[in-house]
Amino acid sequence: MIFAKHVRERGGARFNFVVTVLLIGLVAYSAYQYVPVAYKAYLFKDYMQETVNKAAYPPGQTSDWVVQQLRAAARDYGVPPDMQVSVQNENGRLAARVTYTRPVQLPGYVYQYNFDHTALSSSFVSGQ
Repeated sequence: MIFAKHVRERGGARFNFVVTVLLIGLVAYSAYQYVPVAYKAYLFKDYMQETVNKAAYPPGQTSDWVVQQLRAAARDYGVPPDMQVSVQNENGRLAARVTYTRPVQLPGYVYQYNFDHTALSSSFVSGQ
């Protein structure tokens, strides 16, 4: 009897170990899929800010130039080509808004990563 009980306890420990390893694997895989998408979105926000600041700085650029720059850089940041871009002058500053949705494959689920960011130039628009 003592031997049988010992074998069952070892079996339970193995099961717990396997479940723990599976959970860690699922979390690691999810992070592997999600983190690059979120990181590239973070970098794209920074690029958006740089672009509107460049456009507002003398001699200044047009709103069309900002849209062109953002669309040209989209692929480098993993932004889908169907992103929505709008640029307008808000109280003398350029405001660029980009929205898109990107699917992220997680175990048994497709998460829709929604990006919606507005970058406002740090200086006033010159000569537009």
